[in-house]
Amino acid sequence: MTNSDDDYVYDEATGEWRPASEVAGAPTQPIEVRDASGTLLADGDSVVLIKDLKVKGAGQTLKQGTVIKSIRLTDNPDEIDCRHDAIKGLVLRTEFVRKR
Repeated sequence: MTNSDDDYVYDEATGEWRPASEVAGAPTQPIEVRDASGTLLADGDSVVLIKDLKVKGAGQTLKQGTVIKSIRLTDNPDEIDCRHDAIKGLVLRTEFVRKR
């Protein structure tokens, strides 16, 4: 018997909506995040930009060779959270960075 307060999650394997408590027990694969050259990235790594990037909303361009320290991985394997002195909440695509 399921609790009526359960959250339901779509299970892609079965194609059904199932209680989150049932799906939570399923093993999850860790997400592999790779830079432009295929090197595995991890939280806390430093990366270098491989091309100039115009930052939307900041009216600024980050130059090729800029070092970004202490990245954080996101749920999306194509994006990383970054901290930069001049830009708050910076998210970069992994195709534009190389591990330092």
